[in-house]
Amino acid sequence: METLLIHTPYIQLNQALKLLGWVESGSMANEVIDQGMVVVNQVQEFRRRNKLYPGMVIEFEGQLATISAE
Repeated sequence: METLLIHTPYIQLNQALKLLGWVESGSMANEVIDQGMVVVNQVQEFRRRNKLYPGMVIEFEGQLATISAE
């Protein structure tokens, strides 16, 4: 499982996918979210700008990442 360290109170889902390198662009992130390919805390997520806070877990194509704060 990967860890995405954030320096702000939250990060938007589409930004997180891009920062993790799971997608190549913001538009690709939006597309995979729209298609229901992303899971947040074990729930399929369709909101592109869903706010992710420390402790939340995201999953995409078998990859897992936890959001963490400094």
